Amino acid sequence: MTAVERTTVKATPPVSGPAPDTGGRRLPRTLHPLAWWIWALALATAVSRTANPLLLFLVLAVLGYVVTARRTEAPWARGFKYYLYMALTVVAIRVVFRAVFATGITPRDHFLFSLPHIPTPDWYAGIQIGGPVSLEAVLSAATDGLRLACMLCCIGAANTLANPKRALRVLPGALYELGVAVTVAISVAPQLVQSVQRVSRARRLRAGRNKGFAALRGIVVPVLEDALERSLRLAAAMDSRGYGRAGSATRRSRRLTGALMLLGMCGLCAGAYGLLDATAPWFLGLPAMASGAVLCVGGLRIGGRRVTRTTYRPDPWRLPEWAVAGSGVLSAVLLFSNLGYNAAELNPSIYPLTWPTLPWVPTVAILLAGTAGFLSPPPAAAPTPRPEQRHTQKADAP
Repeated sequence: MTAVERTTVKATPPVSGPAPDTGGRRLPRTLHPLAWWIWALALATAVSRTANPLLLFLVLAVLGYVVTARRTEAPWARGFKYYLYMALTVVAIRVVFRAVFATGITPRDHFLFSLPHIPTPDWYAGIQIGGPVSLEAVLSAATDGLRLACMLCCIGAANTLANPKRALRVLPGALYELGVAVTVAISVAPQLVQSVQRVSRARRLRAGRNKGFAALRGIVVPVLEDALERSLRLAAAMDSRGYGRAGSATRRSRRLTGALMLLGMCGLCAGAYGLLDATAPWFLGLPAMASGAVLCVGGLRIGGRRVTRTTYRPDPWRLPEWAVAGSGVLSAVLLFSNLGYNAAELNPSIYPLTWPTLPWVPTVAILLAGTAGFLSPPPAAAPTPRPEQRHTQKADAP
């Protein structure tokens, strides 16, 4: 193709006409990261309420459906399977520890096998190492591990669905230093891997024969030099864009911020304890958690006055964000309300050993959280070059 033809292809004007018809479908866009985090944390809170294995497996199915339907092609969106592997590891460790550090079995237990017993001193009474292992003990440990595994998968779903860099942009101004540190940490780790790959590729092209520890010196020094150079470029770019602090805070404002944050964290801890312990007083549950949340928000608002910053193209909060966050919160509220079902169905007893029931209200609540898979807009696909652009690139190639 001649230079005249390439110029003609590049200068082709866009085709005018009416806007394309989407057929009533929603346009792809990225959901606000805070909506995914609210949804995931609310679902994890609902999981902490139950030890019913049927409900826990239903939660895993809902997480798998939503992640499969709404994840993107970004590198961080491919890590949900590793959270599943970690969840299986948690369950296995919980079962192994329960079998090794046994507390004995009752005559009603179903005996499975026996491990070699190791004698322990008197001051270590109450826990024995080895001995008989029952089916009830294994199922109890597996259920506890499965609940923790579901919570871990909820956090993994949030990390998979929400862009971590976009999530850091919505942090309040009081957490400015934390946001900068996490942003740099998230940016440096992939760059370090790329540096190692580039150095290794260059060594292969130069016929480097050293392997193992002998090649460590030839890899570490260039990688550290490249990482330092990237860090300096990042610092220069941030400085040239005015990425600095502004504003001021009086001593009274700093003290008030610290007091509000300290009291708010105490309220959140007391509220979490009250929600997890059924024997705790009523005011240590939702009232304490709500009070702590209000105090923390007040402290963050006051502390954020000392930092003035602007946001380029902020993420919108629209109806899909309200729907996704509301589905998760409503699921947690239904599981904590004890309305329409017996609370004992959420934590079935192993004695006697029976098949757990599936209460319909918690089931509907968990399925309601799964509606986030179609209430949220489809993720935006990676941009692909147009045919004329691909033709131009091929023509410009040597």
